[in-house]
Amino acid sequence: MVFVIQTALELGFLYALVSMALYLSYRVLDIADLTTDGCFVLGMAVSVTTAAAGHPILAIFLAMAAGACAGFITAFLQTRLGVPSILAGIVTNTGLYTINLMAMGWTSNANILKQATIFTLFRSTGIGGRWYSLILSAAITVAAGLLLVWFLGTRIGLSIRATGDNRDMVRASSVNPTFTITVGLCVANALTALAGAVVGQAQKSADINAGTGIVVIGLACLIIGETVIGRGSVFRGFLAVITGSVIYRFIYALVLKTGVVPVECLKLVTAVIVGLAIAMPALKTFFAFQKRKLTASRKGKM
Repeated sequence: MVFVIQTALELGFLYALVSMALYLSYRVLDIADLTTDGCFVLGMAVSVTTAAAGHPILAIFLAMAAGACAGFITAFLQTRLGVPSILAGIVTNTGLYTINLMAMGWTSNANILKQATIFTLFRSTGIGGRWYSLILSAAITVAAGLLLVWFLGTRIGLSIRATGDNRDMVRASSVNPTFTITVGLCVANALTALAGAVVGQAQKSADINAGTGIVVIGLACLIIGETVIGRGSVFRGFLAVITGSVIYRFIYALVLKTGVVPVECLKLVTAVIVGLAIAMPALKTFFAFQKRKLTASRKGKM
């Protein structure tokens, strides 16, 4: 049971980076960025390939740079070529499939079973004992989240937030929304690539299909967290993505541990969890309305 809890927490922190990226693009910029699936694999591919060459730490930064480039392409399609945001993400995501294959040496998967990773390097320090993997995962996610909170409080960060609220107002204030959108999407996709990079080194492998459905799961984690923590400040959003990701992983681990649902049906379970998470705000509103309606009906009878 301890192993299940440890694994759920570790995966929760790692995949919270994806939800953090979606928080920036979806909540702050109000853009549906579908680059996430391909960008996650891009970060994983670059990280594993670079770590295989003996540079596990450099691999993290190269993966983030690659993710930022993917975000720039999506932003360029939107802002300069007039491609709708959803289509721009789909186009970039489609192109990334070939780029990811190229990064992995034209194979569908790559591994670093015998090479050093950031996790093996951290384990060699003796910090955390058997919990070293969880400690490093949590440290990376918390550090990235705090940097994002700080960044969104800077002048350019406030401009990005204002762009998501009202682009016309930003343009009238002599701020170029093209620039803020580009920076925002570059940062968001850098976070997504960071998630892929760390996950790749944690599991010591990269797979071309590893990013399938990541955007849906990340969005579900974000909404679960916002349902529990609530919406408001950027710091609250940071807490929400971590909370939602951990809760989602615990639900997933519980299903696996109890065996209530066969392994073959896990995709269906995931779809149900994601559907309920996305529908949660509407369900809460519906049940609150029914409760008020029932209360008013009782008072009318009295």
